[in-house]
Amino acid sequence: MDVSHYPLTGAAKTGAESVRVQPVILAGGSGTRLWPLSRQQFPKQLIELMGAESLLEATLRRLDGLDAATAGRDTVHLASADELIVICGTEHKLLTAQQIERNGRRARIVLEPCARNTAPALTLAALAALAAASGDDPVMVAMPADHAVSDLDAFRRTIAKAIEHAASGALVTLGIVPDKIETGYGYIKAGAALGTAGDGIPQARVLERFVEKPRREIAEQYLASGEYWWNSGIFVCRASVWLAAIEHFQPAIHAACMIAFERGLHQDGFTQLDVEAFEACPSDSIDFAVMERIEQEPRFPGVVVPLAAGWSDVGAWDAVWDMSDKDDDGNVARGRVIFEGSADSFAHSDGRLVACVGVTGVVVVETADAILVASKDRVQEVKAMVGRLKAAKGAEAQDHRKVQRPWGFYDSIDHGERFQVKRIVVKPGARLSLQMHHHRAEHWVVVRGTALVTRGEETFLVSENQSTFIPLGTTHRLENPGKTPLEMIEVQSGTYLGEDDIVRFDDQYGRVTEKKTTG
Repeated sequence: MDVSHYPLTGAAKTGAESVRVQPVILAGGSGTRLWPLSRQQFPKQLIELMGAESLLEATLRRLDGLDAATAGRDTVHLASADELIVICGTEHKLLTAQQIERNGRRARIVLEPCARNTAPALTLAALAALAAASGDDPVMVAMPADHAVSDLDAFRRTIAKAIEHAASGALVTLGIVPDKIETGYGYIKAGAALGTAGDGIPQARVLERFVEKPRREIAEQYLASGEYWWNSGIFVCRASVWLAAIEHFQPAIHAACMIAFERGLHQDGFTQLDVEAFEACPSDSIDFAVMERIEQEPRFPGVVVPLAAGWSDVGAWDAVWDMSDKDDDGNVARGRVIFEGSADSFAHSDGRLVACVGVTGVVVVETADAILVASKDRVQEVKAMVGRLKAAKGAEAQDHRKVQRPWGFYDSIDHGERFQVKRIVVKPGARLSLQMHHHRAEHWVVVRGTALVTRGEETFLVSENQSTFIPLGTTHRLENPGKTPLEMIEVQSGTYLGEDDIVRFDDQYGRVTEKKTTG
């Protein structure tokens, strides 16, 4: 690849350019290989998988301090956008917004009505970035919401180097120098060096080509050559450069995203895309759609910057084991776990005791409604197993027994042919939608706190150890007017107890639709 056209090749630039940086978080993944903790309605980026914060929250924290990473540099000064851009599925809108707000960040959340992979997601982010930039052409730092990074300073230095090259028009990605044979990642061939490195600043290389996930024997050759790096899935480029590239290589994606965005509804921090236009968009990844093709088009120079910051895509349970602290036998225990005569294993308990005796290289994950037992070297196959579960319409593929809602949560305790029992917890000051059911009645028993109940035309309080009844077809609402959580038991009875038997008339979370959810 000829690098002479690239502005930063050769003599260093003089003077400092002010660059507006637009952080972008791609939060549309499903994380099926991390089942049963990850479910379709509660994917891995929203789970506290590696500690006390979710992967999304860790990604938000990783963005702090980017401005400081360029202090004293003579190339660019960063001015980070006040508002993040987050791309996620419509069904994850409220939980995503809650975690962003909990971390004190502001975001424009673009809602995808259906999954269309990362190339359309980045195209939507670029459109949103230009719409918010008031004539500027910001550099997007786009990263998945479900990765883990242990060395934040090194990560920020690497991003700052990538921004320097992106500011001059390059499509930049971060590459991970491999330390083992890995067939689960795509690879990048790194070419000639660009510019200089030093003082902990990595040296960029020409991006010669992307290659797909290789067979083991090919991965061995890549590792031995030293020329191939893992594809991190983190991309840095100007918004206009990405839009020009996607229009050139994938005009159908560009056109569909343009229409879906322009016809969308932009209000209250959310962008709701035009559903029909976005459903018509082809599904493709950033790699397939653009990055594997740029070697054929000199007007889109590619650059790869090495990232050495303890990175993991946390793609499966073996990656969680790899990044966790281990005992002397190589075991990782989460929750109520006992190992006896076992080695190199991972066990997670959400509540019940998990006892592992005489096992090696095993993964055990216990939740309230499902248990996974797998060989650690075959955890990639969990995805196929979840696919079979979905095809069989197994409820365990969609949601946990305990379901998070913006007002609190509910836990399905028991169910039968004509009844269902739930434990409902409502946060202080929160309330459910004003709603009605066609096929079921509900009995409510308050066990802690005080409930404010709307039933038809009447409104009244229900205190601890008191109960009330909601007849079939009656409009009703549940609220917590107090300063402590409201806990109650709900017994549903009727001919049909499905989650789609709900009509919402008023809802503070914007869910006045026929959407198939509860509460």
